[in-house]
Amino acid sequence: MERMIIFCMLFFCCSMALTAAPYRIVKYKQLFKTIRQLEPIVKDKDVEMLHTPENPVDECLFTAVTCFQKGILKLQPANSQVNSTFNQTTKVLKNFTFSNPGKHCGSSCESYEKKTPKEFLKSFAKLINKVI
Repeated sequence: MERMIIFCMLFFCCSMALTAAPYRIVKYKQLFKTIRQLEPIVKDKDVEMLHTPENPVDECLFTAVTCFQKGILKLQPANSQVNSTFNQTTKVLKNFTFSNPGKHCGSSCESYEKKTPKEFLKSFAKLINKVI
């Protein structure tokens, strides 16, 4: 009887561990959703173009995420009506920490092509989707 109870407990614990999504994946999915929420409320005309990492190799992911976080600081809200939503959303993106530092690339943020804020955010979303 004791063996049966232990087996059932072990089976239950293993099944729960396999079905629970890892915290990291949930965090990145939420970050992806946050980026998508920011896209329609960001100012895209008459603004500074941003250095946008495109398709970085796996070793350069940390550098690319750092470049995106620096670019987030330069974004502006489309109008004053979306200012509070914009501020909350950018705060989440600024405080995001990438958990896999890997190797630091020799390239800097300035080596990437400059693009509009909306293209910048689409590339950031694509990078996060790649990490997921």
